Amino acid sequence: MDTIKAVLKNKSVMKKIGFTLLAFLIYRVAVFIRIPLINPLPFQELFEGGFLGIMDAFTGNAMSQLSIVALGIGPYITASIVMQLLKMDIVPIFKEWSEEGETGKQKLNQVTRYLAIGLAFIQALGMTYGFQLQQGEAFFKTGVEPNFLVFTYLALVITGGTAFLLFLADQITLKGVGNGTSMIIVAGIISGIPGMFASLSGDYLTAADANYISYITFAVIVVVYILVLLGVTYMQSAARKIPVQYSNRPGSSQFKGRKDSNIPIKINSAGVIPVIFAVTILSLPQTVISFVPAIQQNIFGLWLSEMFDYTRPAGFAIYVILIIVFTFFYSFVQINPDKMARNLQKQNAYVPGIRPGIETENYISKLLFRITVIGSLYLVLVAVLPIITALIFGLPTYVQIGGTSLLIVVGVAIETTKQIKTDVQGKTYTGFIK
Repeated sequence: MDTIKAVLKNKSVMKKIGFTLLAFLIYRVAVFIRIPLINPLPFQELFEGGFLGIMDAFTGNAMSQLSIVALGIGPYITASIVMQLLKMDIVPIFKEWSEEGETGKQKLNQVTRYLAIGLAFIQALGMTYGFQLQQGEAFFKTGVEPNFLVFTYLALVITGGTAFLLFLADQITLKGVGNGTSMIIVAGIISGIPGMFASLSGDYLTAADANYISYITFAVIVVVYILVLLGVTYMQSAARKIPVQYSNRPGSSQFKGRKDSNIPIKINSAGVIPVIFAVTILSLPQTVISFVPAIQQNIFGLWLSEMFDYTRPAGFAIYVILIIVFTFFYSFVQINPDKMARNLQKQNAYVPGIRPGIETENYISKLLFRITVIGSLYLVLVAVLPIITALIFGLPTYVQIGGTSLLIVVGVAIETTKQIKTDVQGKTYTGFIK
């Protein structure tokens, strides 16, 4: 409550919040600007699950409406992940830039944006061509002939929409609150939540056949949603602190610095990336099959659909295994025990009871492994919750309890709240000094 009062009194922070809300409004207006030359899509069932469903949720239903921002900033996220992997000694120049401080970071950001624009163009070409295969001649408006120039034009329009969102995200980062890229994704996800509960209440509360059982079911669903939200919020903030002491910090009254400190390692240090990777790998074969009708009735196509459908036993097992594997991989990418041990040694710091160097590296590796076991199980639980709740309550596909969207929203909300508190405290200290 005190933080809210401090925010309301802080004009600078209120201006940032106002600018962020204005950017959200501009983004939502862009969602309803349709791509030219194309008729509305009649097959909304394509976006009720899988990879297309997740992408549609991330873009605030822009993809299913064939908006100019249909791809959202998904290409930038993909490009960022690719660049993080390439920095791991795969491309030496990228690793050098990552160690050059702010200058190197700007170079990497520039390359990431160029890569994102290229990926956006390729994805836009594939998306429009795939939808045209699915819908046939009805995909284009009367008089439009499908050819290479038309598809190129549509891809350029969609790529321009992605570039506009990247510009808008940069403005949020500079003049608003939070990370602009994350805030744009959250804006798209949150915009679909009111519609989800409105549809849910229509099915369980105001339907013609509604009774006390449907009322109780609705109440249970809402309570479960709130409990899952609280649990995810707690786990996203949970961390294991590694105690650290500095041998070059005397404890005399003349030098007030502390000799001890700690390094927090989050339980879920991999974030939502492992779930996105797993869903993408499982959904891509199904997406290709849905775009090519000739494969759908083929035995091989039916086998692929069964194998990569995570609501089926085989696909479910693959889904869980992929999440666990990617969680361990990405956690050790994000937190490099060797690099952390070397940095501690350079700062004349050590973990109490552990010798600097290789022993510290082994200690951090073992600790990170144990933490990641808990983190991977937590991610698996949150990721499979929509599947489990759908089976228990018989929920329609538009209701998502848990899942990738909730992880993103909670994570971004926590980081944004921390930034706002920091901005308010910084302003308070400045006034005190003056």
